[in-house]
Amino acid sequence: MASEINFQDPKYYENRELSWLKFDYRILYEARDKENPLFERLKFLSITASNLDEFFMVRVASLKDMVHAKYHKKDIAGMTPLEQLEAINKETHALVNMQYSTYNRSLLPQLSLNGIQIITHHENLTKKQAEFVDAYFEDTVYPVLTPMAVDSSRPFPLIRNKSLNLGALVRKKGIKEEKAVKEDKGNAKGLKDGKDDEIEFATVQVPSVLPRIFEIPEQQQRTFIFLEEIIERNIEKLFLNYDVLSVHPFRVMRNADLSIEEDEAEDLLKEIEKQLKKRQWGEAIRLEVEDGIDKPLLRIIRKELNVSEEEIYYINGPLDLTVLMKLYGLDGFDELKEKPYIPQPVQKLPPECDIFEQIRKQDILLHHPYQTFSPVVDFIKNAARDPQVLAIKQTLYRVSGNSPIIAALAHAAENGKQVSVLVELKARFDEENNIVWAKKLEKAGCHVIYGLVGLKTHSKITLVVRREEDGIRRYVHLGTGNYNDATAKLYTDLGLLTCREDIGEDATAVFNMLSGYSEPRSWNKLALAPLWLKNRFLYLIDREIEQAKQGNEARIVAKMNSLCDRDIIEALYQASSAGVKIELIVRGICCLKVGIPGVSENITVRSIVGTFLEHSRIFYFENGGNPEYYLASADWMPRNLNRRVEILFPIEQLDLKEEVQHILNCLLKDTMKAQLLDKDGNYDRIDRRGKELFGAQANFCKEAMEETKKAEEDPLKERVFVPATHHEE
Repeated sequence: MASEINFQDPKYYENRELSWLKFDYRILYEARDKENPLFERLKFLSITASNLDEFFMVRVASLKDMVHAKYHKKDIAGMTPLEQLEAINKETHALVNMQYSTYNRSLLPQLSLNGIQIITHHENLTKKQAEFVDAYFEDTVYPVLTPMAVDSSRPFPLIRNKSLNLGALVRKKGIKEEKAVKEDKGNAKGLKDGKDDEIEFATVQVPSVLPRIFEIPEQQQRTFIFLEEIIERNIEKLFLNYDVLSVHPFRVMRNADLSIEEDEAEDLLKEIEKQLKKRQWGEAIRLEVEDGIDKPLLRIIRKELNVSEEEIYYINGPLDLTVLMKLYGLDGFDELKEKPYIPQPVQKLPPECDIFEQIRKQDILLHHPYQTFSPVVDFIKNAARDPQVLAIKQTLYRVSGNSPIIAALAHAAENGKQVSVLVELKARFDEENNIVWAKKLEKAGCHVIYGLVGLKTHSKITLVVRREEDGIRRYVHLGTGNYNDATAKLYTDLGLLTCREDIGEDATAVFNMLSGYSEPRSWNKLALAPLWLKNRFLYLIDREIEQAKQGNEARIVAKMNSLCDRDIIEALYQASSAGVKIELIVRGICCLKVGIPGVSENITVRSIVGTFLEHSRIFYFENGGNPEYYLASADWMPRNLNRRVEILFPIEQLDLKEEVQHILNCLLKDTMKAQLLDKDGNYDRIDRRGKELFGAQANFCKEAMEETKKAEEDPLKERVFVPATHHEE
């Protein structure tokens, strides 16, 4: 009986961190997939490394903090912080080994076959290549370097987070060679494991201001060498009075999670600026060293950085594989990449149209990156210069480096409009960028809010208040993704443009709540976290359970980035036990287990890793044959539901419901990029035998281009609009 099952039993849950590592493995599989173009495989391998860096700086760092604080509370899977760290270290070492196996055994040979040579060791340079490399070192690299010795008067230098460095053991010239025991080949030119007072440590940072990948001109092929190899080759020029006994690259990862006492911070902006400076010098939590590093050299680095053996990663290849993204970005390799996709126009918003007039005719759904992000930018630009617009209010979480939206908001303020912008300063790793934008907006005359104490504002909402003939009208944009025109070309997201009165009222209430203390007694259509969004989801799941018990159609389809909230998972287990069919599309973390008898037999989980980053959050509830569709900025995670300002909004216009249903159908039909979670916790590619080969992302690209082509062939065709007042209840 379902009532006898303890749905909170830890055995029914996957640990969050181990589930995340499985996600990075899924990306790694794309790097190993020979069906992908070679440079796309390089890109995916680079992404696994970038993901792993952030994972350590935030998640592993947080667990280490818990261990230091003697925090022993178990997670939903029944693991203590220490047990999680031990399991993470074991899994991560295996992941890193697979990363470099992929690079060395698969990608390097394929690059060579395609006329691209990566010189892995400077000893392999030809005489002509060496002369060119040495000249580059003398002219460009040498003036930038700062060699740092360590002795009684010069302490061990502060090694910056994520910086690539060369560590060396040196001895003053003139010291007799007998000091070294040549027979001991495992150490620096025979250096004993014992203490040798004549040996000194020195280091030099590989400068990030210079390209990490350097091309050597060749006629027959494209030839590259890494900057650290160039420096290592010429290291003795940095220590002229010393003999360099050994030199090896190393890289340290530090705790980069900000610790901000918001209640005690008089000025949140200044407090975050102060904390950002500390990020470079947090506790060392991971050390990458070259495989075969001399033991005495490693002993010095390890002692100074205070890392354990489990935290050391011996790397057989270039440290920091994010460098492969630089290789991907080089010119001249288009035939080895996916053909770039150009986001298509939104047919309901033809060129030179009055965007406000079009929104008055109907709600408009935007599907990025298949459709261009330009309408969102144009919406704000037009509002900024429209004399009838009185106010613009917007939340910003992550924006691009040269954001046209920021420029438009500043322009609106300069035009005398009331502009209120909530800039979330606590958007991880975008804090510095957001501080710059916040100051720029304030200077332009915008009213800038720095988020709420104790909460991150992760919702994506814009409100434009416009004076019209029949009175004040509110136009609203709601989205599942950030107001970032750059990532909108890479992330799959959905947005809604509407001027519905009920949503406009709710949008006003959202901004009044964010800027002051006003919270309405009731809401029309929007559901907000942390107020009652979680309860709304639990209600919708429970309603499906009741429908199933009554013998009605009961089904849930939910797409998100991550699923790890125990209350939500428990509710899904109860729904599955009651006979509700549940289909989950979860890109990353999934702490739910499938195939457990009596618990999750009616649940399937699939993850799609493709050309674009799956980022949209879509929720479908069958509701006994009267289905409801919702989009949200929130995942089913405790942080989204309990510690962030998030928004869930309904899709109620009939044609837009059909669009959302089509999106879900395609994602569930994918046999090219989808991987299914099995009862053992593993993700497997779908068995394609007897099935149509279908890729959802490729299909959406194709459909968007076909729609553009049809519009170009018949530009005068009258468009049929569904009035914004017509909603299927």
